[in-house]
Amino acid sequence: MKQILIADDDLSMRQALAESLESCGFEVETAENGADALLKFEKGKFEVVVTDMRMPKMTGMDVLRGIKKIAPQTPVILITAYGTVKTAVEAMKEGAAEFIMKPFSLDDLEFAVRNVLVTSKGSEEGKIEESYPTVTEIITQDPAIIAILKLLKNVAQSKSTVLIYGESGTGKELFARYVYRHGNRKNMPFVAVNCAAIPHNLLESEMFGYEKGAFTGAMQKKPGKFELAHGGTLLLDEISEMDIQLQAKLLRVIQEAEVDRLGGKAPVPVDVRIIATTNAELKQRIEEKTFREDLYYRLNVIPVKIPPLRERSNDISPLIEHFLNKYSHINERPRPALTRESLALMQSYPWPGNVRELENVLERAVLVCNSDLITPEHLCLEDAMGTARTMPAGNISQAVAGGDKTLRDMEKTLIFDTLNKVQGNRTKASKILGISVRTMRNKLHEYGCDVTDD
Repeated sequence: MKQILIADDDLSMRQALAESLESCGFEVETAENGADALLKFEKGKFEVVVTDMRMPKMTGMDVLRGIKKIAPQTPVILITAYGTVKTAVEAMKEGAAEFIMKPFSLDDLEFAVRNVLVTSKGSEEGKIEESYPTVTEIITQDPAIIAILKLLKNVAQSKSTVLIYGESGTGKELFARYVYRHGNRKNMPFVAVNCAAIPHNLLESEMFGYEKGAFTGAMQKKPGKFELAHGGTLLLDEISEMDIQLQAKLLRVIQEAEVDRLGGKAPVPVDVRIIATTNAELKQRIEEKTFREDLYYRLNVIPVKIPPLRERSNDISPLIEHFLNKYSHINERPRPALTRESLALMQSYPWPGNVRELENVLERAVLVCNSDLITPEHLCLEDAMGTARTMPAGNISQAVAGGDKTLRDMEKTLIFDTLNKVQGNRTKASKILGISVRTMRNKLHEYGCDVTDD
């Protein structure tokens, strides 16, 4: 069993992280501060260290430096808030294996841990992804999704690039991993790069690696994600967010099958199967001169579009069952059931955040429900639905079916009404709607609105 060390001065956060990873099959030990973490690390045998960035006296950066002095090959994952990106960049340059931006889900945490285990040279078992339980599974009974899975299974054995389109929260990464698990590279590394989460000035070194002394802070040679994925699969998540200058370098790597490390003297050959995902319309980005047309045609060999949850309503019931079972098990609670009104509310709701939003709603409902029934109040969808606070849940479907508005119109109205209630604060509006700030930004961009940060 893989041993994980967690360092966080916040007791509730420390316990939540530990319980989450333990539920995924890891053995976890916690430390209440940086000094305690280093002391426990010296005495134990940990394969991954997860540390918060902001802690009193000894920060996550100090923990990182201390771990690297004791065991340079041990992966360290930093948890950071949006306001500490510059510090995270510095930490990655000093050898941090990964950083997770707050807020994050259990799947984000689990995938980050499994990802560093897979790519860590110090873990031979980690090179075989299938030695671990499946992180998540695709729950569906929708004919369109079933057809997509059949297509992906048919092309999985090839080396052809797959480009997966879909709104945020539709599970594009799950479909990418489905291709990987059914391909002939399933016993080789699966490496993911989130092009939207990693700052532009760091993404190049993360992708292509660097030599010692290539820039200030480059204390040792570090292979990039392409090299770590050699022989396996590289997922370029949210490829549309990559800087256009870096796109040119990516195109060359794909064409030449070799990477140039920063500060390197000779190219390094790589054999990688690429899967890319995007929630943007790339042809529109090409017209806006923010995405290269030649890169688009290199990536768009096997295009797959994942329909949003509002277009596959017959998946809502099996997803509800799956997430109720999952979070009841994780939190060691009796599995509750939905009342008829709750089920009607969930089936009529437009789900702007797609499956991710549905999962978050049910996770919250399991935690706040104090009986064996989940009522509409436990779902916290009333504020998001606007009229649902005064409209009986049983009449919601009639209002949707009888109106002239499309679901997209309702979604747009819902988002703007919520923004108006919070004086345009997208962070607060996103929290009310149960979607990520990035999803909110993408929706506003889709509506042609200004998308500068709050």
